[in-house]
Order: sequence, then structure tokens, then C-alpha cells
Amino acid sequence: MVLIRDFDADHSFESLIDRLEYLDNLVVNAIELMPVSEFDGNISWGYNPSFHMALDKYYGNKNSFKAFVDACHERGIAVILDVVYNHATGQNPYFRIYNDCNGCYGGQATAENPIFNVEDPNSTFSFFNDIDHESVETQYYVDRLNKFWLEEYNIDGYRFDFTKGFTNTPGDGGAYDASRIALLQRMYDEIRSVDPSAYVILEHFAPNEEETELIEYQATSNPDEPGMMVWSNHNFHYNEATMGYNSNSDFSWINYQNRGWDTPSNIAYMESHDEERLMYKNLEFGNSEGSYDVTELATATDRVEMAGAFFFTIPGPKLIWQFGELGYDFSINYCEDGSINNACRVDPKPLPWPLGYNTQQDRNDLYHAFRTFIGLRQQNPIFHTDTFSLDVGNADGVKKIHLEDPSATGDEIRFVTIVGNFSVFEQTFNPEFQETGTWFNMMDGSEITVNNANEPFTLAPGEYFIYANEESVLNTSNIAYSTIKMYPNPTADSVHFTENATEIIIFDAQGKKLFVQYSYNANSPIDLSGLPMGLYFAKALTNNGLESFKILKK
Repeated sequence: MVLIRDFDADHSFESLIDRLEYLDNLVVNAIELMPVSEFDGNISWGYNPSFHMALDKYYGNKNSFKAFVDACHERGIAVILDVVYNHATGQNPYFRIYNDCNGCYGGQATAENPIFNVEDPNSTFSFFNDIDHESVETQYYVDRLNKFWLEEYNIDGYRFDFTKGFTNTPGDGGAYDASRIALLQRMYDEIRSVDPSAYVILEHFAPNEEETELIEYQATSNPDEPGMMVWSNHNFHYNEATMGYNSNSDFSWINYQNRGWDTPSNIAYMESHDEERLMYKNLEFGNSEGSYDVTELATATDRVEMAGAFFFTIPGPKLIWQFGELGYDFSINYCEDGSINNACRVDPKPLPWPLGYNTQQDRNDLYHAFRTFIGLRQQNPIFHTDTFSLDVGNADGVKKIHLEDPSATGDEIRFVTIVGNFSVFEQTFNPEFQETGTWFNMMDGSEITVNNANEPFTLAPGEYFIYANEESVLNTSNIAYSTIKMYPNPTADSVHFTENATEIIIFDAQGKKLFVQYSYNANSPIDLSGLPMGLYFAKALTNNGLESFKILKK
């Protein structure tokens, strides 16, 4: 998730293009931009929209944004827009035409207003001027907005802000609301009619019953239709674990199966624009025992790395906030004068580049660990299995994850055991390996022999391991990466590779192997016309090594 204003000193689409190599090296497959439509002022996150269909001039013009989207697509990176349809500021022309102060920026919407409510039915969470989603005019307006951004800029989907507010039911939005569900399903249907592959992500935070109904809704009978997804906040519990306070560090709700779901439709995150930074609290409030001190930088970054090992490896989509991979440690409430105050929440924050974050050893190690975790997710289907368990609620800080891929054959990974010590003192415990034999450390390729699956294991504070019962391709030392390239990307029907390959394997976004082509001849087409639009992955094994690719099928 990226806030362009605080990502680069030039705060522009062009500068973000120049930073794409950094993001691509992190192996991300999508960039979610915080609002880029016109908003009041410049010192803002963009959640105070005024003109929903116009780009904010602070970031650049339409051609620059189109160039950014194209540059992302060339790298196989999807672009998701954060948009705000719950409300608008007084500059919005529909508010000004129908208000009680003759077109001023203040006042109140009148009963004749076709878009805005006279009164916000949600008095607890009330922002600017509330949009009436039950109005036919609003529905037409929103549908036009969604169609415009998809077709004009070729974006790949949306994150809709505060969808809990898309209702006229009085209250704080926290109760099950059938009318709100119907409104969101209607909007989803219209989006899918424009682009059947578009991502639809809701910042909803409504009762699990309601979110379940939304994510299970399908616009078509196509079993591959992904449906809607919802944001899933796990900041508090992960941060308790990284600080070393484990009585409230149970993050097992990140498991979509614990919500009664059959599909991983929760966009889980440890940090977002709206949450305090893990590293800030580590350094300010971290626990200690003897010489082990979480408030020291090296230890604090190691703790975030361990959290990453227990985050990225859990099946389901993941979101990271910009520079979390570098251990960004300025508070969300940091003021430009260096003080900490809630009033400074949306103020500009120091950029990490001039501070050398990307070259400091501890932070650079964290970046490469995150890169490895994401790479492991993409290259090993076991991290997309639906057969897994989390044992992460122990007050002593010992946490374990077990994954199994029942479909694995031959030398494919069937079992993964992840163990970590989130306490601040040494722990001895049973790792519960799924079988005896040779196990491989997926981070460095080292081996251990397990003769007793329940033999006690001892870990130092902050120590973790990710073990697999077979060697991971990502860390196979005798396989180098080749120079093979793929084109075109995005594609409508087929892809080509520039070198001969022993085999080409195509996976879907969940890591499921779709098909394999052996003895591939350079520059010959691989037919993808039978696949739905969306994101896919390819592995190409040549005589020179292995390379992985992201494919965006439009």
C-alpha cells in the first residue's frame, strides 16, 4: 500500500515509476494506491475527496498516471485504486448545486439533492457530506466512476473505503445490514460487467456474518470468479508479539477458515496507513530480559522479521504498508517538528531514502527477509494449501504453524513446520514435525535430521525457523537464475519466452498448477486464451537455470 506523497520527495507518478525497481525486487504483485482523485488541499491522505473523477494535480497529469499503470503492467504488477464513495467535501459540484447556502462549500445538502443525504444516518462515524447510496442517481454516478477508471486508465480494481457507510440505516454501521449488502452486491455486479477480472476489496469491518455473505456472493456461475474481498486488521496482536508481550498476541483470526470461510478472501495486514508502525512501538515500548532488549534496533528489526515469517506463510492474500519492509519507525502521529501528536496523523512523514534506510544493514536484512518470504509464497504451492493449522495463542510466546499439501508428489514439498519464540527468554518446546527424516531450512537451505518428530527444540528469544520436508527451489544452491524473458505482458491470449526451456509451468494466483509444457521452443506461443482474466505465475526452467514471471491476463 503506497501513499505517493510520502514515498518519494517528488510525490509524483513519475517518481513512483522510478522506484518500481525497488518494489519489483520485493516481488510484490500488486500496488494499492491511496486515493489519487482530487481532494481538498495537499497535506492529506486523500480521504477528503472533492472530485471523484479527476486526478489530483499534486501527483501529476493523466498521461503520467497512464504511464505508471503501463509500467506496472510491464512488470506483472496490478494497480488497485483506493477510492472514497462514502462522502465528499463541500467542493463537490453535486453538493454545491443542491445546498442551503447558494453553492458555498459549507452549509447542508437540501432534500432535493440527488446524491447527498441531508443528514448522515451514521452519527458515530460521520465524514464531510454523506453520500446517499440508496439514491438511483448515486448508483448511476458510482457506476460511471468505476467504469471510467477501469476503462480510461486500465487499472485492475478497487479498494473501497468505509463501505460500512454505504447505507441509510441509522446507527454506527456495526450491525448486520441487509440493505447495505444488497447495495454492495449491485455495485459489484456492475463492475464485473465492465471488467470480469477486476479486484473488488471492501474496507468493511462489519459483523462476520455480513462479510461472509459479501465474499460468497458471485455475479456469475463461473466457479473461478474470485468474488469480493475484505480488509482484515491484525496490527494489535502482531505488534504485541513483536514487542514481546504475549498474553494478547493471538493472531489466529488471520486464518480465513476460523471465520467459517472456504476461500481466502481476507486481505490481511500487520500495518496499514491507519495503524501504528510495528517498529515504532518495538523501539518505544518493547519488552526486555537481561541483555535481550526489543528497544534496540537490531533486535527490533529481527522481531519484525520473525513476525513476517508468521505472516506471509499463512495462506491467503497479504498487504504490507510502504517501508514496513525496512522497519520504518516514525510514529503514525509524528509531527514535522519532531513531536508526537494525534493531530499530526495525516501530516507528511520523513522519507526513508535520505535517511539511508535502504542501506542500513539491519533494515536491509529485513527487506531481504520479506523478499524471501514473498518469493517462497509465490514459488511453492504449499503456501496456498487449505490444509494448515495455527498454534499462535500461547501466553509463553511459542508459536507454530503446520502446513500440508496433500497433492504433492515426488520431490514437491508436502509438509512445512514453522516455529518461533516470541518471548524474551529461551524456550524449549515440541515442534511437532509431521514426519521424521531430513528437513530443509527454507531461508538458507541448511538441513537437519529429525529422528523423533516430537523431540524437544530449544530456541533463543526472537529465533524462528521455517522447515520443509523437501528442498525449496528458491534456495536450491545448484540452480542459478537464467536470462530468459517473457512477452507480451499484459497479454490477452498467449505469452512467449525468449529461450528454449526444459519446461514451462503456469500457476494461478493461489499457486495451483494449471499446466506444464515440456521441451519448449524459444518464441513459440503458449496459449492462455482458455484462462479467465486475472493474475497468473509462470516458471521457466532452462539449461541456464530457473526464472519466475508474473502474468497479467486482460
